[in-house]
Amino acid sequence: MKVALLASVAFLVVSNPGLAESVTPNTPPPADANDKQTPQSAKKVVFSTGVAKGRDLLDSAISTSAMDEDRVAEIGGRTLAEVLRTVPGLRVEDSGNGGHANYTIRGLPLAGTGSKWLQFQEDGLPVLEFGDFVELFNDMLVRPDLNLARIESIRGGSASTFASNSPGGVINFISKTGEEEGGTIQLSTGIGDYDSKRGDFEYGGRLSSNLRFHLGGYYRSGAGARDAAASGLHGGQVKLNVTREFANGYVRLNAKLLDDREANYVAGPMRVTGSDSDPTYTPIAGFDPRVNNTISKNLPAVLSVGVDPRIVRGELSQAWRVKSAALGLEAKFDIAAWTFFNRMRYSSNSSRVGGATPVLVTSAPALAALFGGPGAQFSFATGPRAGETITNAATLNGNGLAAYTALLNGGSPKADYFVNDFRASRVWKVGGGDLTLTGGVYKSLQNFTTILSMDVAYQDFAGPNSALLDLRTAGGVKLTQGGIAAFSTFPFTAISNRYADVDYDITAPYGSLNFHKGRLSIGGSVRYDRGSVKGQRFGTELGGGRTRWRPIDINGDGVISIPEQVADGIQADQPAPIDYRYHYVSYSMGVNFRIADDLAVFARYSKGARALADTLYFTPIINAVTGKPASNKDTYDPVRQAEAGVKFRTDALTLNLTAFLAKTAEQNFQIKAGANGVLAVEPFQRSYRTYGAEFEGSYQHGPFSLTAAATYTHAEIQNDSTDATLAGNTPRHQPSLIAQAMPVVDLGPVTFGSSVVYTGSSYGQDVNKLKMQAFTTVNAFIEYRPIERITFSVNGSNLFNTLGVTETTQGSIPADGIVNARVINGRTLSAAMRLRF
Repeated sequence: MKVALLASVAFLVVSNPGLAESVTPNTPPPADANDKQTPQSAKKVVFSTGVAKGRDLLDSAISTSAMDEDRVAEIGGRTLAEVLRTVPGLRVEDSGNGGHANYTIRGLPLAGTGSKWLQFQEDGLPVLEFGDFVELFNDMLVRPDLNLARIESIRGGSASTFASNSPGGVINFISKTGEEEGGTIQLSTGIGDYDSKRGDFEYGGRLSSNLRFHLGGYYRSGAGARDAAASGLHGGQVKLNVTREFANGYVRLNAKLLDDREANYVAGPMRVTGSDSDPTYTPIAGFDPRVNNTISKNLPAVLSVGVDPRIVRGELSQAWRVKSAALGLEAKFDIAAWTFFNRMRYSSNSSRVGGATPVLVTSAPALAALFGGPGAQFSFATGPRAGETITNAATLNGNGLAAYTALLNGGSPKADYFVNDFRASRVWKVGGGDLTLTGGVYKSLQNFTTILSMDVAYQDFAGPNSALLDLRTAGGVKLTQGGIAAFSTFPFTAISNRYADVDYDITAPYGSLNFHKGRLSIGGSVRYDRGSVKGQRFGTELGGGRTRWRPIDINGDGVISIPEQVADGIQADQPAPIDYRYHYVSYSMGVNFRIADDLAVFARYSKGARALADTLYFTPIINAVTGKPASNKDTYDPVRQAEAGVKFRTDALTLNLTAFLAKTAEQNFQIKAGANGVLAVEPFQRSYRTYGAEFEGSYQHGPFSLTAAATYTHAEIQNDSTDATLAGNTPRHQPSLIAQAMPVVDLGPVTFGSSVVYTGSSYGQDVNKLKMQAFTTVNAFIEYRPIERITFSVNGSNLFNTLGVTETTQGSIPADGIVNARVINGRTLSAAMRLRF
């Protein structure tokens, strides 16, 4: 760590004004990776993410995509996931949370949560070291707003060697840096049932001839896309950067403050008819998951057990909240034929995640009898009908259903992150061509704390009026406390309340060598990742006599109620260590041949890996006594990829076609329903094989433009050490085809268009029985500019209110036809006014 800091400081010292003259008013500022560059011709497109050095894409053996701020605005996504699902090759499971979505790319498995194989970056640095921390996904830390200049993505290829833990690809959110003088104010509001009010601003420009800045942010509030009769949206962010230019480079300071929250949309009950291979999903009476949620105004603030003896309070209606304060420094200088580039950032991050997740959904009478015995009866515990006995539970809310629900109260109290990426590059003239050498060192320090505290309660389903239920035996004995059945997940699940505090120290030197002569480009890169992982974890799964359930007076009334008799405390005096090191090598080799000025072909082979993060903490992989795995290979998952493609580009038409093959090994866990219908956590160890083809194209003619993309994927589980019968099956949540199209017509004062996203059918679970049907979402926008600098717009997301199922916890249709399913948001409309000045 000291070496990395000293190297960065030394670099900035030698690169400062003592060795660089200031830019004069008549000298244009130097270009850099974050600047909007006007290409020399319409045929030259330079890309800088996940590569050694920016180069025209027709001379690069990589698969990339980019969208500018105008295209992001036209997409009109309510969430970051809705924007990113238009990226070719990217599979997005968006349940409308605004974050906390699941992402994968080119058929790499989406077995767990988050974005395991895909790294999110802001201005060239990752926002978190790992994209699948259970309580803090990296998309929770990224907010598209008016600060955004463009989004660049690279799929496969050199992403394995120019970034750690990102073998699938990199998505880079690039900020404006004050190149254009002026600013924007935008006010937007939801229309109809979509409750969202938001204000955005940005301004940038020059403070002097060699100093420029950009400032922007947003604030919002409202219930969001699904009515919980409570504010689910509340918060915003502010970003600032200041750039000092010199004759041979620049230094940039950037900062961000983020404090935002959203409701947590989890799986809820749906009715399924038909067969596993041809099912029909329909909302149950009184509960439509497109517009309702398992949380409501009638669900109280919950108390749960944290690290002994602390009692933790959580507000369910504001189910996840993230905070981040980041400060970064970036510098680029040309010195003695070398280009030196350093990026550094420190961020203080935290999250809180809550929600109501049904563990078992069944008929209310059956649930009462299961837990209370024959003749047991429910009554309302919360809401306006609190205390009222439910005399006919079979007709409760018109659907007759109730759930044994886990009330989650968790998060990451601390996830501080330091990252530094230093690289140097030089180009030599060799044999009539350009030989480019790049070398660098990546250093990161990631702290991650995670806490999981759960209660279980009984709940009904009545749209925004859902309530908790009290349960009494036939003899009148009350088994609940305000609807809470137990201050643990007793007795059904093996998941206990947990806590962990772990530090990651990662060092990764890397280098590349590329040769470009005439029509031929050839090169390779290599990276060596070495990590040290140390910390502690607390939880009864670790064994060693660690106590689980015991009496705790949760509400402090001096009486131990029946639910308080089975409280699940986290034993602060019974830690288990985490203490191991890992290392792996990544490499990538590619060749590109430019057949003509507008046509090129390429091929590439890469090997990368993803180090395992918190999915390891509470598994047998880490010894509960020593804190070490049995083997270094147990600490990371390797990915081997081959790709070959053709690229064609003219002033009006761009066409890219790429074939790909990937082999992946993975250790992870899944949450799914067991044979008894109850949610369970299932660890696994398996390998996959995936092949397919990816198309991306764009066309422009006069006022009309069209961008389109499609990805065909054939994926299979090659072997599974925990369930050999899964070999040859298609991994869950893996459609064979995803496609997007976005036509736009720009008539000057009026611009209108649409984005259409098709997601093919896939299996709900790896057993390959119950399917999730294919669905298409249609989004549209119209902009009107009555005078210069003022724009009025209306956009709609999921205009036809499509019921798009993204997850089912059941592997086949149960006897009662009720499954837990997660879906995309229903139709939402919004209007905005934008003023440029």
